[in-house]
This record gives sequence, C-alpha cells and structure tokens, in this order.
Amino acid sequence: MSITQARFTSQLRTWILVAGLTALLIGIGALIGGKFLYIFVIFAVLMNVAGYWFSDRIALSASRAKPVSEQEAPQLYKILRELTERAELPMPRVYTIPSDQPNAFATGRNAKHAAVAVTQGLMQQLPEDQIRGVLAHELSHVKNHDILVTSIAAMIAGAIAAVANILQFSFLFGGFSDDEDSPLGFIGALATIILAPIAAALLQMAVSRQREFLADATGARLMGTGKPLADALETLERGVQSGAPLNVNPATASLYIVHPFRGQGVANMFSTHPPLAERIRRLREYDAAQGLHYG
Repeated sequence: MSITQARFTSQLRTWILVAGLTALLIGIGALIGGKFLYIFVIFAVLMNVAGYWFSDRIALSASRAKPVSEQEAPQLYKILRELTERAELPMPRVYTIPSDQPNAFATGRNAKHAAVAVTQGLMQQLPEDQIRGVLAHELSHVKNHDILVTSIAAMIAGAIAAVANILQFSFLFGGFSDDEDSPLGFIGALATIILAPIAAALLQMAVSRQREFLADATGARLMGTGKPLADALETLERGVQSGAPLNVNPATASLYIVHPFRGQGVANMFSTHPPLAERIRRLREYDAAQGLHYG
C-alpha cells in the first residue's frame, strides 16, 4: 500500500473513530433514559464544536505546555524550520512541557494552526538526529491531516471517562435511583460505568495504532531514512520505563509519540500505540529496502 492510500485509509478510520465515540456518548444517554438522552445529544454536539476550535488549547493546557521563543530554543526551531520546509508545511507554534520524560505530540485543527510540544527531557536527553526523527514523526501527523480528529477523539474519550466517574460517585452516594423515567436507567448507568471507558479505549486503539505506523513511515520518507526515528523510539521507551513522571490525562495519551505510561500485560493490550518493537522493525525494514545498512 502506498503512502497516499495509507493516508486516505487512516483519515477514514480516524473519522469513523470520532463518529463512533460520538455515537457512544449519545448511546450512554439513551441507555440511562429520560432527559439524559437529550442532555447527551447536546453534550456530544458541543464536544465536537469545542473540539474543532479548542482541542489544541485543551491538549496543551492539560500537558502544562508553555510557548517557547526561538531565542529560548534555537536548536528546536532550527530543526523544525528545516523539516517544515522539506515537508512544505507552515511553521507550527512551538511549546515545551516541563517534564524529564522524553516525549512529544502535535495538535491543532489544520496545518496553519498546528502546534508541536516537546518535553524538556526530550531536548536534554536525545542527540540532535533523534530529536529530528521525533519532530519528523510529529510533523507527519500534521501532513497526514490527522491532528484534528485525534484531538477531538481524545476530548470525547475524556468526556466519556468523566461521565462514568460521575455516575460511579452517584451510585456510591445514592444520587441515582432505579425509578428514573426509563426502566433501563439503572442498568444503563451501570453499563456506562463498566463498559463505556473500555469501549472508548478500544475505539481509540482501533485507529491510533495504524495512525502511528503511518506517521513513522511518512517521517522516514521525509528524512530519507528511518534510523533516527527508530533510535529515538528506543530512547523514548527507556525514558518511559525509567518512571520519569509526565502529567498526562489518560484520555490524551494517544496524542504522544510513545505511550507516556508504563504498562505490561493487559495494559499493553489496550494501549492506543502499537508495540514499539514492531514500529522499530518496520523502520529498519524501510532502510534495508532503500539499501541503507548500518553497523
């Protein structure tokens, strides 16, 4: 499959993700019944509208990202300017995140309003070629037009998790009874608490994994080699496993280049990111296909 075909498939799947999460949110209201259906329909519409205009601000605020000037981060700007010119993209807004864990993400509603955020740990711990690999990956998300829908999806997934938490507290403190307008209200609320967060995670996982593979491939083509990104992924994984803290809402974890939480076994099964070993293998294979070999 060509990059163009993969890009179209990824965009289609990602829009299906947003539609699925929206339907899930409305379905929660329908299960609970009564006035909740109308409340959740309005809520779903507002989430999508707000997601279009403000998802980047929300994601940046949730990560405590701060704008940084070229005088403050000349190396970061230098690499980004070089890569955006090569990718024929406008220069994004640039942010840094106060965390020792090396990581990064891109967000925004389109290329003209894109933002790239990197942690301080990424700039301090990675050599320049690996930083270039990470930024090529993030700019590939911009080039592949998937930063908007994934940011909206993260918002909706977060809303679903928040609704489940609210209903859980309602059960604990007796704020929800089974004599609501709908006889299925109690069952619907219970199903929401247990199943809705799992369903949201599965929907995100179904699309996000392919999106990461595509961004890796696009980034490798942008640089002409997959080695810097493959090496960077190995370094980033060590940073996550070392336990360096990163203040991340779990709903926005899918935005980052590597999953910011340590996970093993079942936790990895529900990760929005594909296995790093597979991502690295594909990047090494790309170089081998180009006749690039390294000792």
